Amino acid sequence: MELLPVIAIIVIALAFDYTNGFHDAANAIATSVSTRALTPRAALILAAVANLAGALLGTDVAKTVGEGIVSAPSGGEGLLLVFCALFGAIVWNLITWYFGLPSSSSHALIGGLVGAALSSDAIVKWAGVVDKVVIPMVLSPIVGFGLGYLLMLGILWAFRRAHPAKMSRGFRYAQTASAAAMALGHGLQDAQKTMGVIVLALVVGGYHTGFEVPLWVILAVALALAAGTYAGGWRIMRTLGRRIIHLDPPRGFAAETAAAAVLYTTAYVFHVPISTTHTITSSVMGVGATKRLSAVRWGVATNIVTAWVLTIPAAALVAAALESILHAIMF
Repeated sequence: MELLPVIAIIVIALAFDYTNGFHDAANAIATSVSTRALTPRAALILAAVANLAGALLGTDVAKTVGEGIVSAPSGGEGLLLVFCALFGAIVWNLITWYFGLPSSSSHALIGGLVGAALSSDAIVKWAGVVDKVVIPMVLSPIVGFGLGYLLMLGILWAFRRAHPAKMSRGFRYAQTASAAAMALGHGLQDAQKTMGVIVLALVVGGYHTGFEVPLWVILAVALALAAGTYAGGWRIMRTLGRRIIHLDPPRGFAAETAAAAVLYTTAYVFHVPISTTHTITSSVMGVGATKRLSAVRWGVATNIVTAWVLTIPAAALVAAALESILHAIMF
């Protein structure tokens, strides 16, 4: 009897993964497009292929999301929790996409899980939320800002005698590699969160044991993320690529390289889900600050940070409200 709800949740999870792709496509390609290192269409193709490859490179973050955030009841109530968590995350993704704000799909999903769990009889693993979500959420943008700032200072010092036009042209080529690295990191991080939710649905529905990710789940999520990425996210791309600061190729390269380093480290070393959006945005701010602090449009940055702060509670509220309504009707 649980098969149809499980299938429905898998479809919804893949839809969330698709929205994650077009919502977060800007993360990997906005800087390369704004510096004209890549055309928009070439950048989207590169990001989609790299997202697909990145999604196949690991599952440690998926296990953290699947078993480290909430302890869901088995059967229908557990499936309802997962459904409401996905719904809350998708709603927040669409709201922030509409307003062109680069918020975190990852934290929207975590907020949805926590909100739906609080509204039901499920247990929220607060130690896991703090250790695996809150602390990385705070530290990753700080590290991204600092690493971007230091890397850009190193580039400015190393190429201080270089001809500006030749330097710009060289880094425009280098940005192809840094954009691919950034997109690979996005696939590595963000695809795994959807994998974790699908496995959680399979476990509570009684169709899977343990939190190892089946190959078919990995492939389905990877393809959905790549398709969403190719669809593009032009509104957010404009905010990230131009409205925070006007980037040149060296700064674009530094921002992408710094953000990619943080994504790989957190995925492979700490196995924690961090926000690709937070990381690249803070890295852009960091490289921009090397020009002068006033070069960063802090008003736009403040609006972005506000969206970051609101993401988890907003998605949690939507998920909790829906869970309360559907639970009263169904149980």
